[in-house]
Amino acid sequence: MQSNGTSKLAEIVRNEPRELLTDWMEQQCAADTLRHDLMNERELREQSQQFLRALSEAAQHDTLTDIRGPAWAAMRELLEHIGSSRATQGFTASETATFVFSLKQPLFARLRRVHGRDADGLAEDIWQTTVLLDALGLYSTEVYQKTREATIARQQEELLELSTPVVKLWDGVLALPLIGTLDSARTQTVMENLLQRIVETGAAIAIIDITGVPLVDTLVAQHLLKTVAAARLMGAECIISGIRPQIAQTIVHLGVELGDVTTKATLADAFAVALQRTGQRLQKI
Repeated sequence: MQSNGTSKLAEIVRNEPRELLTDWMEQQCAADTLRHDLMNERELREQSQQFLRALSEAAQHDTLTDIRGPAWAAMRELLEHIGSSRATQGFTASETATFVFSLKQPLFARLRRVHGRDADGLAEDIWQTTVLLDALGLYSTEVYQKTREATIARQQEELLELSTPVVKLWDGVLALPLIGTLDSARTQTVMENLLQRIVETGAAIAIIDITGVPLVDTLVAQHLLKTVAAARLMGAECIISGIRPQIAQTIVHLGVELGDVTTKATLADAFAVALQRTGQRLQKI
């Protein structure tokens, strides 16, 4: 950016902070993107003040075309805080970026007043200011997106943990009810949870119930066999229950060999076998 343009923007932000903040707040409060349910006016004013303060400090340097430079470190840190906090609060990406973009109108009005009839200088300053604010707005959106992606990934991991519970049915007998698709990532979680519970309880039998698995193909069968093999290495035998007629036909059609793995149609049948193998039984009184 030209030194003249830099000085004009720097002068405005440095010399008129209160007036600029007032106009900017009016602009934001009148916008459709204002979310009173997520942020009150006091919080919005505080963020706006911090933004103008960081902009004033950075604008003193002739580096307005490179917000990744050291002069903009404080601004980047602020935008990272704003972007991540708004992502967790429930703002959208466009609402987060609009916070920065809404400063254009108050700045443009002051640039027109400062330049007067200097059309060339005004055009240059407006263009450079637009590029700057666009870059800052996009940076806040990048941070917002990364925070959202991290939140979604964490929630997926938590849901994965919740969807693979290992239940102790009886002394020495565990049950692992599976619901939904069994892919490679989930198989790893299933295996880890099952092995951990085998170590904790010293169980000799683990029942893997696939009643809630909608489709069993070659890949799913391989995942089940891997889990069975891992449990055997820990000293526990596995019984697969929930083998419906459709699943049995699919396994035969695919030519999948379950080896010597015991399979049962229902969880109750598998539980009865597990009690028998552990030398226990249920008796009616």
